[in-house]
Amino acid sequence: MKVWFYRLGSPKWFYDIAGRCLPWLAWSALLLIAIGTVWGLVFAPADYQQGNSFRIMYIHVPTAFLAQSCYLMMAVAAVISLVWKMKLCDLVIVAAAPLGAAFTFLALFTGAVWGKPTWGTWWVWDARLTAMLILLFLYFGVIALQHAIQDKVASARATAVLILVGVVNIPIIKYSVEWWNTLHQPPSFKLTEKPAMPSEMWLPLLVMVLGFYCFFAAVLFMRTRNEILDRERRTKWVRELVQKVSSR
Repeated sequence: MKVWFYRLGSPKWFYDIAGRCLPWLAWSALLLIAIGTVWGLVFAPADYQQGNSFRIMYIHVPTAFLAQSCYLMMAVAAVISLVWKMKLCDLVIVAAAPLGAAFTFLALFTGAVWGKPTWGTWWVWDARLTAMLILLFLYFGVIALQHAIQDKVASARATAVLILVGVVNIPIIKYSVEWWNTLHQPPSFKLTEKPAMPSEMWLPLLVMVLGFYCFFAAVLFMRTRNEILDRERRTKWVRELVQKVSSR
C-alpha cells in the first residue's frame, strides 16, 4: 500500500495511467450525459407543482455536487501536499481549481434560473445560496493566489493553507437547509437514502450525475497531464516523449 501511494505521487506514473483512463472516461461521459439528457428532458414526467421548469435539475444538481466534491478533493490534495510534499497534488489543485469555479458558477446560474419560476425571484441571501457564492469566491481566491506568487513551492503551500481554511464552508453548504429556515428546498435526491421523487425522475438524474463526474475526471486528467508536461519539461522522460511525438 505504501509503495502504491508513493508511486501515485510520481508525475510520470500518473501521466501514463491518466492517459490510459482518458478514453474510457471521455466516452462514458458522452454516453451517460447523452442518455441522461434525452431521458430527463423528453421522457421524464413533468413535476406536479413545478411543471417542466424542474428539468433544469438535471444540470443544477450534478454541477452543485461537483462544485463541492471538487473542493473536497482539493482539500485532500492540500493535506497530502503539506504533509508528504507530493508535488503531483499541487499540480492537481492547479488543474482542478478552474473546473471547480466553473461548476460552482453553473450551479448558481442554473439555481437562479430555476428559482425565478419556482419561488418568484432570481436571488435571495439564503444560507445555501450565500454559502455557494462564498465557495465561488474561494475558488477565485485559490486561482488568484496561484498566479500571485511566482515561487512554485511557496505558491503551493499558501494555496493549500487557503483551501484547508475554506473547507469549513462545505458542511455549511450541505446542512444549511437543515440548520436554518431557508428558501432553498431540502435535498430530494441523496445517494445514501431513498429519493423523495419517483424513479422516472431520479434515475435520469443519477445517470446525469455519473456522466458529469466522468466528464470532470476526464477534463481533470487532461489538465493535470498538461501541467505535468509544463512542470517536468526539463526532465529526461518528457524530452523523450516530445521527441517521440515529434517523430511521428
